[in-house]
Amino acid sequence: MDSTEKQKKYENLIEQVKAFAESERDEIALMANVAAIIHETFHFWWTGFYRVVGQELVLGPFQGPVACTRIKFGRGVCGTAWKEKRSIVVEDVEEFPGHIACSSASRSEIVVPIFRDGEVVAELDIDSEKLATFDEIDKKYLEILTHHIY
Repeated sequence: MDSTEKQKKYENLIEQVKAFAESERDEIALMANVAAIIHETFHFWWTGFYRVVGQELVLGPFQGPVACTRIKFGRGVCGTAWKEKRSIVVEDVEEFPGHIACSSASRSEIVVPIFRDGEVVAELDIDSEKLATFDEIDKKYLEILTHHIY
């Protein structure tokens, strides 16, 4: 898919998320529908959310195969994104120090923290079975999209 097509898909996706967010304020219900529409739009390997509960990320709504249920602060891609309070794009998960292999089929990943009052409260995590799936376009639009979750 070329970058123009990808951008158009994201723009449409953001409008759908805005509509869901206007009619549903329960974060879990909203995360469930957002995971589903991202997954259906792009057909990624795994699309889902982790919620910050104490000092762990706890699995939230997702689409795809079984996933890790708890991730410690600072551990793996998700824990690192939480600790550093920034989105992380990983072209090859095998080259990310401390990567947690919830599935051996996952080859690349993007994690986007979701903030409330300057603190990470959840994360959007997307995995692909292909190398270098995610780029700055994905990062930009997923960051915009996650602003509508909380």
